[in-house]
Order: sequence, then C-alpha cells, then structure tokens
Amino acid sequence: MKAHLHQVVISMVTVGRRVHRVLIDQGSSVDVMFWSTFNKLQLSSNQLRPYDDYLYGFVGDQVEVMRHVELRTTFTDDTSSRTINIKYLFVNVPSAYNILLGRPALNRLGAVASMRHMKIKLPSLEGGVVTIKFDQKVAKKCYENSLKAKRGVCAITAQPQEAEGVTRAEITRERQPKPAGEVQEREIGGKKFKLSKSLSQEMQNQIAEVIARHLNAFAWSASDMPDIDPDFLCHRFTMDPKVKPVLQRQRKFNEERRLVIRQETQSC
Repeated sequence: MKAHLHQVVISMVTVGRRVHRVLIDQGSSVDVMFWSTFNKLQLSSNQLRPYDDYLYGFVGDQVEVMRHVELRTTFTDDTSSRTINIKYLFVNVPSAYNILLGRPALNRLGAVASMRHMKIKLPSLEGGVVTIKFDQKVAKKCYENSLKAKRGVCAITAQPQEAEGVTRAEITRERQPKPAGEVQEREIGGKKFKLSKSLSQEMQNQIAEVIARHLNAFAWSASDMPDIDPDFLCHRFTMDPKVKPVLQRQRKFNEERRLVIRQETQSC
C-alpha cells in the first residue's frame, strides 16, 4: 500500500465553512487547529482562551500551545450529519494539514475509520450512520508537502548560514545550551568542571568530593570513549535484502561549494 494511503484525510464544516485537509490521527491525545487555519477562517481573537501547557511530538521537541477555543463542527455525507463542539488547541508550526483530529473528538463521535474501505463512519443523532469517504488525492498531496517541509527544515538546522565575519562553528556554539545562572570553574586532577554559584559552599564541596572519588567514571573528552561494545549498542539499517539498491545520481556543486566541502571533509 502506498504511504499516502495510510493517511486518513477528510473534510468537515466548522463555523459554517468547509475545511479540507483534516487529518484523522488516532494516536493524538488532543485536537489541534493550526494557526494558519485560524487566520483563514477569520475567527475573532476574542474567542480564544489561554492554555498554559505544551505539546510534544510535532517536530521532535515541545511546542507551545498559543490558546484554545471551542467550535461547533459538523461531519456530513450530504445525507445525514452530526454536529458537536470540539476544543481545538492552537499551535503555530508549519503543517500540510489544516486540522488534526485526535482521540477526544473521535471518541465523542463514536467514529470508526476503516483503511480497507477508505471510509470513516459515525452514528447520527437520528439513529442513522454518517459515512465520510477519505480524500485520496488530497491525502497524497498533503503527504508529499509534508515530506518537502521536513527536508526544508533539516537543511536549515543542519547547516546554519554564516554571517559576515562569523564562522559556522561560532554560530553552533552560540546555539548550544547554556547555564541558567552564574557558574564558577573548579579543577580536580587536571579535569575542569563548573558549578553553579547559587549552590551553597557546603553543597559545592560535597559535589566536588563525589567527582574526585569517581574521576575516572566521567568521559571528559571524546578520547575517553574510543569505542562502544556492539553487544551494548549497535546501529542497524532496517533494509529489505530483496530490494535492489539504486545508485543515486551524482550531485554537482559550484566551485565555492566544492571548496567548502573539501575544507570540512579534510578537517574531519
């Protein structure tokens, strides 16, 4: 089965407007509306309510929830329909979808999705069944757009642009985590470490004593960890041996890029 066929994408009506590119995600514990969708619907900011928490899993890190709102949402197959109030959390992150419907809305609807039949069914209040078909063309387009977005993000974070007079190494060091408060440097057995000044002198001495007793237990540099036992940790490629390898076309770079690549690979 093609990858995009695993995506359950439908359309629905909220605040009287048809919204396409709605992803049904049974693994999500919340219902999410992306900030770009909020702007398209031209909703009033007065409807928004504060939400003091974070979400995890969008880009591999915590994502701040801007606000939340409860909106009447209708699911219809043009024959019968079902309307409920859904609490949407707003996040301002790039997405190929407009809305992500998770378990809260699906459980309230009593909805059941069938990948084999490419449909989602839910009971109507009149005792009937609302049947909504998956939009395969939209699902394929959203899937392709999401892949393009992921490639773009990786390219940006993996190789920061150099500013005039600032090297890429300096940019990387600037982005590294830093202590929240002031620290002081101490040295034991030729090994230097830092302790927070907010700690009492007694606590600093106790930590220093522990470090001194177990000085050899810490990896102070990469040379202290020459290799890792494969029985402890080993990376493997999950590849199907029956699949024929494909040789990628050689990429061509201009002279300036080739010079940068040569300098970086020679320094490794």
